[in-house]
Amino acid sequence: MSAPSSLSGAITHHAGETGDRAALIQGGTVLSYAVLDQLMDRTAAALQRDGLSVGDRVALLGEPGLAYAVAFLGAVRAGMTPVPLATGVTAEVLAAMLGDARPALVFADSAQFGRIETSEGGPLVVILDGDGEDEGAWPAWLAPSGAAPTAVEIAPGAAFNLIYSSGTTGVPKGIIHSHAMRERQMGALAGLFGSQAVTLLTTPMYSNTTLVTLLPALLSGGTVVLMRKFDVGEFLRLAEQHAATHTMLVPVQYQRLMASPLFDGADLSAFLLKLCTSAPFSVELKSEVLRRWPGGLLELFGMTEGGGVCLLPAHLFPHKLHTVGMPAPGADMRIIDDVGLELAVGEVGEIVSYSEQMMMAGYHNRPEATAAGRWEAADGRAFIRTGDLGRFDEDGFLEIVGRKKDMIISGGFNIYPVDLEKQLDQHPAVTESAVVGVPDEKWGETPVGFVVGASDVDVEAVRAWANERLGPVQRLSAVIRLDELPRNALGKVLKTALADLAAR
Repeated sequence: MSAPSSLSGAITHHAGETGDRAALIQGGTVLSYAVLDQLMDRTAAALQRDGLSVGDRVALLGEPGLAYAVAFLGAVRAGMTPVPLATGVTAEVLAAMLGDARPALVFADSAQFGRIETSEGGPLVVILDGDGEDEGAWPAWLAPSGAAPTAVEIAPGAAFNLIYSSGTTGVPKGIIHSHAMRERQMGALAGLFGSQAVTLLTTPMYSNTTLVTLLPALLSGGTVVLMRKFDVGEFLRLAEQHAATHTMLVPVQYQRLMASPLFDGADLSAFLLKLCTSAPFSVELKSEVLRRWPGGLLELFGMTEGGGVCLLPAHLFPHKLHTVGMPAPGADMRIIDDVGLELAVGEVGEIVSYSEQMMMAGYHNRPEATAAGRWEAADGRAFIRTGDLGRFDEDGFLEIVGRKKDMIISGGFNIYPVDLEKQLDQHPAVTESAVVGVPDEKWGETPVGFVVGASDVDVEAVRAWANERLGPVQRLSAVIRLDELPRNALGKVLKTALADLAAR
C-alpha cells in the first residue's frame, strides 16, 4: 500500500509500516515515526482542547527544534494554519506580523516569549523549551499520552500555512499556501529523497527553503536531522555521524564550508544530493562544490509565492553553471518588459512564472498586492511577477541578471549589478562583492561596489582594475571594503543596508 498524499496521513502510514524508523533527530534525541505520529495527535488534541478550530492560525516563534517541528505538524493535522515567524526581525515588524496573522495561539522559545504582547483576549502562549511540568510549558501543555484529536475535514483549498516573505524592507507580506498546493509540491519533490534518505537541515524553520525540504523528506519516510544553528564544524560532524545523504544549504553556507580547513578531511561519501536555493549561487562556487563534494548538486530557482520553478542539476550540465537551469515540467516562465510585453530569447526583462499546481492562494489581507504581483497572459492565465531580471538562452536555460528593484539607471542606461559583481569577483584580492546604485547629480545614479577581502586591499586599485574591464556606462564610481557583507538569515545580501552605507 502506497503512502497517502497528505503529509499527516503519510506520517501515520509510516508509523504503522516502519514505526521504529527515525523521523526527526536533534542532538541526542530521536523521534521515531511512531513517536512523531503520537506527538502530533497529542498536539492536535491539545489545540482542540484549548478551543481552536479548523482554520485558526497558530504562530511559531523560535529556533529549529523537535518541539517546533511537532507543533507545526500537529497544527496541520488539526486543520489549523501554522504561521512560522522570523526571530531576527525588529519588535515593530514582529508586532505587525502578529497583528496581521492574528493567531489564536503562539508557540515560542523562552528567549522569544518577552517579545510577545500578552493581554486580555490575546493569543495563548506555549513555551516550546519550557522545563518539566511548568505551567505554559510544552510538556505540560500537551494532551496526555494516548490522546487523539477529533477527526476533521480539510478542504483542498484551505490554508496549509501562512509564511511571511523574507523581504528586507518594510513589513513582510503573508503568503498563503493551500493544502492542495503543498501536497502537489511535496509529491513532486518526494522522489528526490526516499525512505533511506538522511537529510541534514540547517536553515530556519520559518523559511520556505527549509519547508520545501523537510516536508517531502518526511512524506517519503526518510530521516531528517535538525541543526539549531549552522556551524561548519558541527555540520561536518553531523554529516559523518549520521551518514547524511541529502542537505539543503544556501550559497553563503556552501561558501563557508568550502573555505574551511576541516572540509577536505570530512567523510561525505554518503551524500547523494545537495540542494541550493534562496540567493545567487556563483559559477565558481558551484564548480568548487561539484569538484570537492560527492553526490549531485541541484539548484532551485523559484519564489515562496509559488509559480514556476527552474531546476539546474549542476552535475549534469557543468557548461550551464551561469544559469539556474530550465523550467520544471508543468512550469511556464516568460520574460516581459516594463509594459508587460513578452521579450525574445536573449533579451533581458522581468521573469514571470506560472504553474497550475504551484500557485499561492494570495497575500494575506493584501488584495491590492496580490493583484499587483500578477501578469496576465494572452490566454487569461495569471502569472506571478518574480521581480527578478533574466534572459533565456537558445537552449532554454534561464540566466538571472539581478533584481528589478536593484537595477541601476545611469545616464539613461540600464546597469545590472550582477555584471559588475561578476567582474569584481574575478579580482584576486576580492572574496565576494556586491554593487548598488546611489544618487548622482550628473548621471541620476552611479554604481558603488562593496568588496570583502584582506584588510590591506587597495580599493582604488581594485576599482581601476574592474573599470578597465567594464563598459563605459558600467564603471564604478567607488569601491568600499567590508569585513563581511550584511545578510539576512538565509544569506541574501541586504542591498538596502549597503545603499545606506554608500550614502554616508
